[in-house]
Amino acid sequence: MTVDGAGNVAQTWWDAVVRGFTDTHTTAVPLPALLGILACSVILSIPRVTWRWFGLYVTFIHELGHAYAALMTGRFVHGLRIGLDHSGRLVSSGRGAFGAAWSGFWGYPAPSVVGLCLIGAFAAGRSGAAMSVGALILLVSLIFLRNLTGILVAVCSAAIAQILILFATPTFVNYVVLALGVALSVGGVRDLFKLVGVHTRRRDRLAASDAFILGRTTGVPAPLWLAGFTVVIAGSALTSAWLLWGMLAV
Repeated sequence: MTVDGAGNVAQTWWDAVVRGFTDTHTTAVPLPALLGILACSVILSIPRVTWRWFGLYVTFIHELGHAYAALMTGRFVHGLRIGLDHSGRLVSSGRGAFGAAWSGFWGYPAPSVVGLCLIGAFAAGRSGAAMSVGALILLVSLIFLRNLTGILVAVCSAAIAQILILFATPTFVNYVVLALGVALSVGGVRDLFKLVGVHTRRRDRLAASDAFILGRTTGVPAPLWLAGFTVVIAGSALTSAWLLWGMLAV
C-alpha cells in the first residue's frame, strides 16, 4: 500500500470515528430480539465452555478498569497481563494511597459500568458515539499489554471495533452495542458471584481477590470493599434492567 493509500484509509477511518460522535440513530427492539439478546448473554456467561472465552474479554475490561482508574489519579501504568485462567495483573506506580485504592477498586465494577454505559448509549440513540469511544480506547489500550494472551484479546477486540466503525450500518452497530452492553452486565454479575465464592467457600484463593488486596493495603476490611463492589455492580445491573424495560414500554 502506498503512503497516499494508507493516508486515505486513515482519513476514512477518522471520518467514521468522528461521524459516530455526531450522528444519532435509534432502533426499536422487538421483544423476541431482546429476549434473544438476553438468552445469548446468559449463554456466554453461565456455561463454563462459553465463559472460558467470553470471560477473557470480561477480564480485559476488568483490568482496563484498573488501568484507566490509575491514570485518572496520575499514576503511571507499567503494564497489564491477562491469563487464560481469567487472572489479570496490572502494574502501576505513583504517589499517594488514594490512587492505588481507587485503581484497585475499579476492576470488578468495570464490566457492569461499561455495560450500563453501552445500554444507555443505545437507549439515547448514541450507539455510534459509544462505538467510536470504544474503538479509540481499545487502540490506546494496546500499549498497556505485556503478555501474549492479553495482546491477542486486545488486538481482536480493537480490530472488531475498527471494522464495525468502518463498515457496519447504524442499525447493526446499535444491536452490537446493546448486545455487548447486556453481555457485560451479565458477565459483571457472574464475576461478582465468583468473587463472593472466593470469600465464602474457596478461601484458599483469597490472596488473588481485589477486596482482600485492598483490605491488606488500606486497612479497610475486605468485606467493606466487597460490599462496595456489590453496590456499584447491583446498581448498574438494576439501572440497565430499568433501561431495557423502558425500551419494551416504548
